[in-house]
Amino acid sequence: MKRLVGLDWGTSSLRAALFDGQGQVVQERELPRGILTVATGEFPVVFHEACGDWLRPDTMALLGGMVGSRQGWLEAPYCPCPAGFADIAARLQWLEPGRIAIVPGLNCETQGVPDVMRGEETQVFGALQLLGLEHGLFVLPGTHSKWVRVAAGRIESFRTFMTGEFYALLRWHSILARTLPAADGELDATAFLRGVEHALATGNLLHSAFSARTLSLLDRLAADAMPSYLSGLVIGEELRLQQLAALREPLVVIGSPGLAQRYELALRALDVPVRSAGSQATWRGLWAIAQTLGDIA
Repeated sequence: MKRLVGLDWGTSSLRAALFDGQGQVVQERELPRGILTVATGEFPVVFHEACGDWLRPDTMALLGGMVGSRQGWLEAPYCPCPAGFADIAARLQWLEPGRIAIVPGLNCETQGVPDVMRGEETQVFGALQLLGLEHGLFVLPGTHSKWVRVAAGRIESFRTFMTGEFYALLRWHSILARTLPAADGELDATAFLRGVEHALATGNLLHSAFSARTLSLLDRLAADAMPSYLSGLVIGEELRLQQLAALREPLVVIGSPGLAQRYELALRALDVPVRSAGSQATWRGLWAIAQTLGDIA
């Protein structure tokens, strides 16, 4: 029986975890060595820097996230939807057979147009285990937010929204930047919800975004509240495009505490029931995928 080491290797950071025989994390580390900081050929070196002292002959390591992209250690071809634990496990990209593998991302198509994810699928699988679910709608906020539909324990489909990236573009690279403060500051819940409400009422981000300038120019909203208001506009636009009125079960939010707080605040204001899964979702997902291989202790 093998013990497990899991890595969540993203664009800007690397997290590593050592599991005990019951799937609990007994040690965890984080390094500022995302894939964009790693030169070609240096991935094995960084891998051993992160967890080399945990590796023994009876250790298996699963690597999730952008490490399997074209800019990563080795490209892991996408697994098509629908996909469950066994489908992912069958498509692991082995760096060392039976010992070190990269978890593939997923792809699906909507109206003939492909969509992809890497890393979020592991978080969803982990949330299923943590919350005891077999179906539901999951949202993973971020630079590129994912809305994931799960049925019978399998990811059926998903859609990507460039919400975080649009916020950054408007915040720092548009005319709005001239009237916004130098730092985002703490969340102003009132301003944030005002932005959400305006986005839902106007139904057009190209129109509603300009209000972040006019409210400032005419002194209708304090400057330090404007980043929260703009965040509400882009998140409100994302929520506007979902069929939330037809939702029959709690929506599951998976993400960092700061972003998850914003989505939960907006969703509750819309009377949408919400559940959340924290940072342990990734580790639980890697453990669940490893369990399908049958020799993890």
